[in-house]
Amino acid sequence: MLEIAEELHRWAGQGRPFAVATVVEVGGSAPRQLGAALAVDGAGTAIGSVSGGCVEGAVYELCRQVLDDGRPVRERFGYHPEDAFAVGLTCGGSLDVLVTRVDGGVVPEGLAAAAAGRPVALARISDGPAGLLGRALLVRADGSFEGSLGVGPGPGPDRAAADEVVALLDAGHTGSVVIGEDGGRCGRPLTLFVESSVPAPRMIVFGAIDFASALVRVGRFLGYRVTVCDARPVFATPARFPDADEIVVEWPHRYLASTEVDARTVLCVLTHDHKFDVPLLALALTLPVAYVGAMGSRRTHRDRARRLREAGVSEAELSRLRSPIGLDLGARTPQETALSIAAEIVADRHGGSGVPLSAAAHPAIHPPPRASVPSSAGPPPG
Repeated sequence: MLEIAEELHRWAGQGRPFAVATVVEVGGSAPRQLGAALAVDGAGTAIGSVSGGCVEGAVYELCRQVLDDGRPVRERFGYHPEDAFAVGLTCGGSLDVLVTRVDGGVVPEGLAAAAAGRPVALARISDGPAGLLGRALLVRADGSFEGSLGVGPGPGPDRAAADEVVALLDAGHTGSVVIGEDGGRCGRPLTLFVESSVPAPRMIVFGAIDFASALVRVGRFLGYRVTVCDARPVFATPARFPDADEIVVEWPHRYLASTEVDARTVLCVLTHDHKFDVPLLALALTLPVAYVGAMGSRRTHRDRARRLREAGVSEAELSRLRSPIGLDLGARTPQETALSIAAEIVADRHGGSGVPLSAAAHPAIHPPPRASVPSSAGPPPG
């Protein structure tokens, strides 16, 4: 539900009770990702989506039901070829939704934090003993938490659950963990669905060229906080990059050495000049970032790779470099090139092959979500 936190925070602030259906499990070629949500208030107003249209009507009615009686529900929707009138997904996949009423507790505080851009995770029991479905913990980045799962003696089980949840929050992941009812390996298993809300990931674009302007726009569209960095003040200007969140005039390698990056950061090197490229990439390829790509022809790449080796870059580090940058779309214009780069970033993030879907070997359009993380402390499922 945190994907629609801003609107839900407004509803909560107005004192409007509402019910939220959240996708907590997907199978096969499901149309929406984990955490996708549909919310319905007392007046019947709906926001969000869980399926792109296939089962919205049925989920809407579930929300109305839970809003009326207050009892959480988990329900699966799938493909039913034997029943033409069954509510299901025409794509052949399946999804499970958890529907809960929100009118107090820790959920509104989690919505407020997510709407304000503060890192926070909401963990709710999505599978477990009767009567516990929907019980929630709010977990912050420092490991502190509020709420209770309502299991075990004292705060021990909640503390153990919060420790599991903060690991997903640190990685910015939404998914499930399984713990024992006592917070360790014993007791009945509980499945917690964890929604993480973290500040937008960074895209740093080095080189204030026309291709960079198009890439900045696409990066913003994909949800990145975009920085443009160039050592030349005449080119690195707000007038040329009105869509950038930040413009930095500095030698690229110096800026990269001084700024904060993480495992979700993508670095796009469009400087196309070895005096900038080599020191920048020599540093970038040692950092724990998600993606490093550099613009240039194959000839440029070969020359750049030679210079990087001479600068001490190892073969393992060099293998991380996406160069020439982007997927082979036959792109020519800055806009097409930006699309090519963005496509490679998305494919790399989700494990996509980059081949046409019509030619893909795997049967499902959407690969299994990477964010479903088994607990290291809890018992195995089943």
